[in-house]
Amino acid sequence: MTESFKLATAEHVAFVPVSDKEKALAFYRDTLGLTFVEDQSPFALLFDLNGAPFRVTFAGEFKPQKFTILGWRVPDIATAVQSLGTAGVVFNQYAFLGDTPNGIWTAPGGTQIAWFNDPFGNVLSLQQDPA
Repeated sequence: MTESFKLATAEHVAFVPVSDKEKALAFYRDTLGLTFVEDQSPFALLFDLNGAPFRVTFAGEFKPQKFTILGWRVPDIATAVQSLGTAGVVFNQYAFLGDTPNGIWTAPGGTQIAWFNDPFGNVLSLQQDPA
């Protein structure tokens, strides 16, 4: 009997499109503090996302989506927002969510979420699950 292949147990790889290598390095490595692994030009920059590969892919001209394409679960969202804000990250305010102090919205189930954009318009997020 052969074992069937299951994606649920395979290592995942995250991708984000960008149009400028130097801006991407400055943001993902220097501002967000991600671990840079290697320049895979002309295709991508490779980062380590807590043990998983993260490819910042050179996409040329592209239209960023209006929804979140990458996010992080954090233990203390207020501290993370403050720290990234000090590094120059501006958190998004969405009128349809009402007043969100420091850009942190609390979902009906208690999850707290804060969104921000990379220099290419990609929407990224932080989330803290309810206790």
